[in-house]
Amino acid sequence: MSATPRHRFVIVDDHPLVRGALRQVLEGVEDDVAVEEAGSLDEVIALLDRLPDVDLLLLDLSMPGVQGFSGLLYLRAQFPAVPVVVVSATEEPATIRKAIEFGAAGFIPKSVGTDTIRAAVKAVTGGGEWVPADIALGAGDDGDEDIVRRLETLTPQQLRVLMMLSEGLLNKQIAHALSVSEATVKAHVSAVLQKLGVESRTQAVIAAARIAGAPKASVAG
Repeated sequence: MSATPRHRFVIVDDHPLVRGALRQVLEGVEDDVAVEEAGSLDEVIALLDRLPDVDLLLLDLSMPGVQGFSGLLYLRAQFPAVPVVVVSATEEPATIRKAIEFGAAGFIPKSVGTDTIRAAVKAVTGGGEWVPADIALGAGDDGDEDIVRRLETLTPQQLRVLMMLSEGLLNKQIAHALSVSEATVKAHVSAVLQKLGVESRTQAVIAAARIAGAPKASVAG
């Protein structure tokens, strides 16, 4: 392999066996491919911060510390130049359509075969979009369109705070995790409430969970 690979892919999944299987598939897409792996959102953030020119990121929706589409939202906000394809065991049309609404360049069910995954990767790296052939992207329910638009206005740090609120963390716990002051966390929480058009932390978590398809989390403090 040359010092600069033709394509660089990143796999984000908390199951090593899944990452290993996807690595084998990606390495067969074409010659001169570099594949990196991450097992959590924090790991992939660190990876993208130091890696140049990532051509595609394959993201599992179900990982510890990630509520529904929150990981996808964060990565699209923080690294807008990196195309993200969701790879999920879920095959519900509504979930697939929502992933595309939140900025995914594609959605690959884990049940599809190797050739289909490679075709999807080639389509996205070629500048296109890929979803299963039987999915009509324009057929979704747009009753949540306003909340989707509001969530997309959050900064990456505000999204992280909202994700941690969804886990039921206190301000001081969020401050420790993000290495910021409690005052900074309070400012982020206020901004989140304002941008989502809600009046409490609980309402913010419920609004986000309704879009994300995640269970409503308890809210501490």
